[in-house]
Order: sequence, then C-alpha cells, then structure tokens
Amino acid sequence: MSQSSWIRKMFEEGDNLKKQYGAENVFDLSLGNPNVEPPARFQELLQQVVQEASPNKHGYMPNAGYVETRRALADYLGRLHGVALTHNQVIITCGAGGALNVILKTLLDEGDEVIVPTPYFVEYRFYVDNAGGVTKLVKTKDDFSLDLGAIAAAITEKTKVVLINSPNNPTGKVYDAAAIKGLADILREKSAALGREIFLLSDEPYRDIVYDGIEVPSILAAYRHSIIASSYSKSLSLPGERIGYLAMNPEMTEAATVLDGAILCNRILGFVNAPALMQRVVAGLQGNHVDVEVYQRKRDLLCAGLSSLGYRFPKPEGAFYLFVRSPLKDDVAFVNTLLRERVITVPGSGFGGPGYFRIAYCVDDRTILKALEGFARAREGLPAQE
Repeated sequence: MSQSSWIRKMFEEGDNLKKQYGAENVFDLSLGNPNVEPPARFQELLQQVVQEASPNKHGYMPNAGYVETRRALADYLGRLHGVALTHNQVIITCGAGGALNVILKTLLDEGDEVIVPTPYFVEYRFYVDNAGGVTKLVKTKDDFSLDLGAIAAAITEKTKVVLINSPNNPTGKVYDAAAIKGLADILREKSAALGREIFLLSDEPYRDIVYDGIEVPSILAAYRHSIIASSYSKSLSLPGERIGYLAMNPEMTEAATVLDGAILCNRILGFVNAPALMQRVVAGLQGNHVDVEVYQRKRDLLCAGLSSLGYRFPKPEGAFYLFVRSPLKDDVAFVNTLLRERVITVPGSGFGGPGYFRIAYCVDDRTILKALEGFARAREGLPAQE
C-alpha cells in the first residue's frame, strides 16, 4: 500500500481540488482515461447483441472465451502479425491487466525474475509480485529507446520473462523494428546458454494509437517464445468494460501446456471469464479503432505549447502520454508546484523515471489550453532547460 500507484494518488488529489474549486477550474492530466468516444460501429453491435434472443446468453462459457470471438481475433492478429494463429492460441481476458496477471502466474516459479525497461507502468511490479516473481528494472536510453546491452547484462539464470510495453506508458515511445530484432537475438542467445526459454511478453493496449506513420513491429514475427497481452480499453475507448486478450506464438515450445496453464489461471485468479456481452461485441470489431487523429492533434497542441514555455521532452510516437523533464530536480516537488496551479500531473518517480513528470493528454482541448496557463506560471523564475 505504501508503494501504491502515484497515478491514483494524483487522481484522488484532483478529485479533492475539484470539490474545493469546481471541476471546471481544475485541469486533470493524471489518468489515462480515454475521452474519445468508441467508434460508431461499437454502438451498433452493442445494440444488436443486447437485443438478440439467444439461449444461455448470460451464462458461463469456456474459460478461454467464446470460440467465435477467439477465432475472429486469431484471424485478425494472424493477418496483422503475419503469423498463422488459430483460436487455440488466444484467450479472452478481463482487460490487459487481467491478461498480464494470468500469464505471469502461468509462467513464473517462486523467485523467477522479470526484466522490465524503465520508465514503466508501475503496477507491473505488483503483477510480478502476485505471481511470486521478482521485478528487475533496466533503464532505457535518454530517448527512452531500449538499451539492449543493459538488458543483456541483466539476464541471469533466474530470468524467465522480459516484459516490454510499446507504445509505452508513460513515455509514448514505440520500440522500432531494429530494437525488437536485437532483443529477440539476445533472448535466443541467452535462452540457448541457459538451456531453457526466456519469454518475451509485450503489453500492447496502445498498439493502434500511433502517429506520423509509425508502425509497431510484431514480437510474434520476431521471436518464437513471445506472448502479447492487450485490451480494447484504449483502441476502442472501452476501459470500464474490462475486455482484453492473450495471444501466444504457435511455435512456442510446449505451447499447449502454456495455453492450458493460462486457461486455468484465468479461472483460479478469480477472473473466470471476460464479460459475455463484450466478448460478443468485440468479435465484430476486429481492426476498428477510435479516431487517432484526435489524439495526434491534442499531442501537437500540448507539445507546441510546452515547448514554447521552455519544457523539454521527447515527442511521443504513440499512446496519449507526454513524459516531460521536470524543471526541478525533485519531480515530486515540481508536481506539487503544478498542484498549486490546479494542474494535476504524475511524478516520473512513480514510473521509475525520476526527474520527469507524466501528462495524460486524453482530455478535452479546453483542459489542455487552461493547463498550459498553469504550466507557464509554474515555470516562472526557474532556469531554462538544456
């Protein structure tokens, strides 16, 4: 509890300020809660599924999820990644968080290590801990790209999983094809030396939210022992519906055993099944996503404003977060300065990135514009950044 998420702490701080000053006078950039509406097709399919008369409509289903949903997802992912997937390599889960907990519980023995590049989504540590594992943090480069040498040096006889997140929360970085190929080469070499597999696990809920023509390379195509955890929370703006999935490389050693273990863990961890209605709806939404241009416009609006005020940051390539260098060495102190301007952000220390702070720009334009006024006042009297 003492190490719980800074994201939620700041979100709750924002709620307190809203009660004190009114919601319209508080500019909350703390939580990655999508503000772009789901595609129109979602509403059509939802109405259709609700109105259909079918037996056992709200009953239990196979623990891996409805076969028709898994088949639709496998067909889509197979085309996207250029890998021959069937429904037998897919499990429908309660969001990406559920997917990660399920697969880590499946793969990890007590004391196994999971390598995580930083900055990172802080709850990964708790997911690994839930499964008896040990999180081993490895810094990325200054531009937040993977430091392959550091990852290779961090691998030990206890390493079981390397967990990446691209597009990344909190930085918006997309790990390019060269980085994924290099990582796959390292994992093949290290696995051979250890005499067992090291798994590559990619958390990809932001895969469809990328900018400037950038593409997210496939880990399934790059590495045999690879697994994707994802959800429709961001791509379809459905975070509260808790619908996601696991997709496993069919060429993985003991793929059937890993799949069976994940199906069992999907049940015994208490998820049992992903929501029935949402499973039926997303089956018909493969390849659909929200209007990404809306997020790109918000990114550009925010980046231009902050840059003109002297803030420094790598421009995000995907997701809807900006990871900004703090004008003060103490990022928590600067976030508190912003709080006094009623601008709610999250200190980078909470993501393993001290000296930075995170902005979630999945908000209305007015919030961004009014927040920029607070960012300007917070920087007054502080030295320029290099």
